[in-house]
Amino acid sequence: MAKRRSLQEDATTLKTKVRKSLTNSDNPEGDSTIRSLRKRLRRAQRKVRTAKRREEQRKPKKVVADA
Repeated sequence: MAKRRSLQEDATTLKTKVRKSLTNSDNPEGDSTIRSLRKRLRRAQRKVRTAKRREEQRKPKKVVADA
């Protein structure tokens, strides 16, 4: 079984793929492969954001004591 990549690595590779395909395409608006890559990138970025939010919520909150 292969080792899973982190969400951040996934997002960065998708960003590079989107940039590369944009430079190679003559019609980026109508290209279905670029559109699907962008969708995958958005999903990956959404997962990264939710994971960060969960990490922040998991941290204990500092309680300010009234003295």
